[in-house]
Amino acid sequence: MNREILRLAIPNIISNITVPLMGIASTFIAGRIAGSDGAVTIGALSIGVAIFNFIYWNCSFLRMGTSGLTAQAYGAGEKKEYTLMLWRALCVALCVGVAAFALQWPIGEFSLWFMSTGDATSDAMISDYFYTRIWAVPAGIMLFAFNGWLTGMQNAVVPMCVAVLVNILHVGFSYLFSIVGDWGLQGIALASVVAQWSGVAVMTVVILIKYGKRLVRVTFKEVVDIPAMKQFFNINSDIIIRTFCLVAVYTFFTKASADMGDKNILAVNTILLQLFTLFSYMNDGFAYAAEALTGRFVGARDVASLKRCIKLCVVWSVVVALMYVGVYVGWWQDIFSLLVESESTNLTELLAVAKEYIVWVIIIPIACAMPFVMDGIMVGATRSRIMRDSMIWSAVCYFALLYGTRWLIGNNAIWLAFTSFMFIRGVLQYFMSDKLRDIYREAER
Repeated sequence: MNREILRLAIPNIISNITVPLMGIASTFIAGRIAGSDGAVTIGALSIGVAIFNFIYWNCSFLRMGTSGLTAQAYGAGEKKEYTLMLWRALCVALCVGVAAFALQWPIGEFSLWFMSTGDATSDAMISDYFYTRIWAVPAGIMLFAFNGWLTGMQNAVVPMCVAVLVNILHVGFSYLFSIVGDWGLQGIALASVVAQWSGVAVMTVVILIKYGKRLVRVTFKEVVDIPAMKQFFNINSDIIIRTFCLVAVYTFFTKASADMGDKNILAVNTILLQLFTLFSYMNDGFAYAAEALTGRFVGARDVASLKRCIKLCVVWSVVVALMYVGVYVGWWQDIFSLLVESESTNLTELLAVAKEYIVWVIIIPIACAMPFVMDGIMVGATRSRIMRDSMIWSAVCYFALLYGTRWLIGNNAIWLAFTSFMFIRGVLQYFMSDKLRDIYREAER
């Protein structure tokens, strides 16, 4: 069971790590585009990326909604059902992607207005970036569908290889278009288009080669079967609401930090949140393993393996959390310094401010060990309503703590609210599922 967990977790961890590495590489290239102010270009890139992150993050429901249903069909040995899941996921992804592309003007103009820097040069670069990269959106959403389906099929290696390939292509073409071709920030956006559509092409070929003989012939009428599509959209609508709450929490974390009126606190909170993100990249791998294996064992009606899987995923999550606690206790200043410009004149000031709040980054891995795995369990068991309701109540607690204690404990209120939000979410999912007995009963049917 440990081998199965690690077989699924490690490739997902590697895939996750490529995301910040690609961001660092893109920032490096943007700061060295000839004839431009590096700071302005990097700022424009960060805003452009934020716009697309918002689009993609709200489409991540497709990956989670697909993986649980596919894993259950795989565990039950229902070839026709997991074939239908692939086609349903791709149809929905294509419809959402085409809709986003067709609505690019209202989406783009609102985003550019809302995120305007007030600088004409910067705003023009953001506009060029948006209207070029929008061509990649259908491909990016289709990759969510492919990744969700492959996770459900217990395959984490193909998504990892494709993610690494896409990110390598993105960096390579960014350099080629922006530095060699002198296309500026628009070149980085065009690199995303080439890389993501290449990813779709490679993913399609690999699935046909690897799974072609296991997929069965289905009709379009079966793909769009009303009861099945209703179940698919019910699960995804719950996940959309859950994702919206999560985006709101992260957005107001940054807003509350900015509202403190102290640029050092804003900078420190941003960097400390990145330290939390480094932890989440690792633990997300075990959440993906939990969702794939939970769905598989529920579908196979294998209660004994389901219980062992859940127990060991929790153990691995706690081990990773303790490892991060040890690293942050011993070397947080060194890691913090790496994330700040080495020539920064206020590094000493930032370290002094960070020292006041570092305890939260040390506590939060323990608080989040259970929630990450619980998310994976709920996805695999298709308990999307529990995910939705627990997220809503956790978000309510977050805002109550944030605005109820900020006047009393200042910046600590932001971290108290965020840490509580993560911890409460896991606790609620545990009790809303009758201490997981509801999921065990599902596997006994």
